[in-house]
Amino acid sequence: MYSQILVPTDGSPASDAAIEHAIDLAEHYDARVHALYVVDGAAYSTLEAGSDIVVEALEAEGENATRRVAEAAANAGVDCETTVATGTAYQSIRDHVAENDIDVVVMGTHGRKGLDRYLLGSVTERVVRTSDVPVLTVRHPVDE
Repeated sequence: MYSQILVPTDGSPASDAAIEHAIDLAEHYDARVHALYVVDGAAYSTLEAGSDIVVEALEAEGENATRRVAEAAANAGVDCETTVATGTAYQSIRDHVAENDIDVVVMGTHGRKGLDRYLLGSVTERVVRTSDVPVLTVRHPVDE
């Protein structure tokens, strides 16, 4: 049923919960996990100076986040491919799905509320609404 599983990560605890589910699915279906981190450089383009430094730091963060997924997958005996991409998060996720024949996306929810959610929107919500493949959302445990 699933041979290619995408788990977008931002290195957050909510992403960690999704990673566990993605690896569990991959073990069950003998699937490959794709770990994706998206750097949204446009969000920092309005900085007068130093935007390159911010983007470089985010790329390094992305390398660390995807490496953590790859290590967890390796510990479970699951193949994993890592990618750090640049672009708008939800669109980059959709592009990765199309370009890699992804069967399911597993992603965390952050539980933003109020003005934060209104202004920033939700990457997970946009992916759920626009994805051509199933999207499994994993809520971060409240007690953590």
